Amino acid sequence: MKIVQSLVLTLAAITSQSIVAKEVDNSPNVIVIISDDQGYADISATGLAKDVQTPSLDRLAEQGTRFTNAYVTAPICNVSRLGIITGTYNQRQKAYWYGKKASISPKLTTIPEVLKTQNYSTGYIGKYHYGVYDSDARDFPLNHGFDYFYGYGGNGRQHFLIHNDEYDQKERDKVKAYKKRGGKHGQALEYGAFWDGYEKDNREGFTTEIFGEKARDFVKSNKDNKFYLQLAFNAVHNFTHQLPEDYLKANNLKGYHDWDPDTEDYYTWYEKSRYPNNPEGRAHYLAQLDYMDKEIGKLLDTLENEGIADNTVVIFVSDNGGSTPIYADNGPLRGSKYLLYEGGIRIPMIVSWPGKFNKGVVSDNMVSTMDILPTLAGLAGAKVPAHVDGIDITALLNGSDKNLAHKVLVWDTGHETAIRMGKWKFKTATKDEYAKYEMVELELGRFLYNLETDPSETTDVSAKHPEVVKQLTDYYKKWKKDIKKGL
Repeated sequence: MKIVQSLVLTLAAITSQSIVAKEVDNSPNVIVIISDDQGYADISATGLAKDVQTPSLDRLAEQGTRFTNAYVTAPICNVSRLGIITGTYNQRQKAYWYGKKASISPKLTTIPEVLKTQNYSTGYIGKYHYGVYDSDARDFPLNHGFDYFYGYGGNGRQHFLIHNDEYDQKERDKVKAYKKRGGKHGQALEYGAFWDGYEKDNREGFTTEIFGEKARDFVKSNKDNKFYLQLAFNAVHNFTHQLPEDYLKANNLKGYHDWDPDTEDYYTWYEKSRYPNNPEGRAHYLAQLDYMDKEIGKLLDTLENEGIADNTVVIFVSDNGGSTPIYADNGPLRGSKYLLYEGGIRIPMIVSWPGKFNKGVVSDNMVSTMDILPTLAGLAGAKVPAHVDGIDITALLNGSDKNLAHKVLVWDTGHETAIRMGKWKFKTATKDEYAKYEMVELELGRFLYNLETDPSETTDVSAKHPEVVKQLTDYYKKWKKDIKKGL
């Protein structure tokens, strides 16, 4: 009898383990795609920009949920990307603007580190941009949870066509000489080699196509594993004129030249490439967008061809609002990258899981890129880190809670603040030096906007609603006090 009981218990344990294993195996693959400075209107599914055609992004939207009120934590790349990878307000580690403070704190847990606890294979392809660009730093993808990395740290000046360390050094030497001659605002473009793991890869080719190919290779190599892939394009960031020569010729475009420190002032060159001074500016931008959309389509095809599309979550976001100086279109939203107007912080966002989530949904619920980490943790059966400020939006995506949303979101760049609660948005601005440099409009002062009736933030209604101003001001003060506690 004891032998029989023992056998029954053993079989029960094996069955229980099999069920657990099956549940783990049913966790989805995940791909997070990040575009760079893409306009709110620059997805054709929105119907907001007549000159935009993004069939691959439209296809993704048909397979899932497209959000109209999705936000990043900051209107610039580095700190926004920090918010994405950690699910946390970047201000918690005193990172408000550009600089080394945007490094990933050892007290923060990243998306790949969370998913590694559930045996995911993890890969990063493209631009990461937060923090320190040294391969020994925690910010280097292989040092915060990724098994595979191909791309670069650098910043938005990475060249789309040239990736060679020797060429990069020559250009840096020219910039040094330019500055010795008294040149101002000189920022060396980045021409360096890509990182392939901890090694350097000097090569030719168009970054968008290179990153797309690497992403497809990663998927094929990991199709039999659970995997997490973060694919971060540098399209459609400055400098959009850096396009393949055959494309320029085929489309009768003259293009624009790279900065030459030996012959011209940096800012004069910079200014001529930006709105409204570049007659081909929108065409260059749309070309970069088209190349990226095609690579996303090829990646979606790969998922289908490998038979894993139905069990793969695909999330698409822009790292901040569209940069209007490079001809991004933010539709009805005021402002641009660099600013806390809606055009700087409200972004395109699509989430798809064909096998589980609702399809063809357009949601007005207020969500944040901070929600990506806790949502993926929930889907993978992993523990959500204590520091996370985002929420798990799975119930919204599968339709079980159509009202799930953030009630309040807060932003602070050190010279601008904003808080949104429902239809109300209270915004302050104290300095405009960055806005002037980047050629974007910023109104200084304190403003209250009703986004329900005035999504373009044209009319300040603070005098009519002092009670709302006080409510939002008080909330911001509490948020700031909490943020200052740090991690």
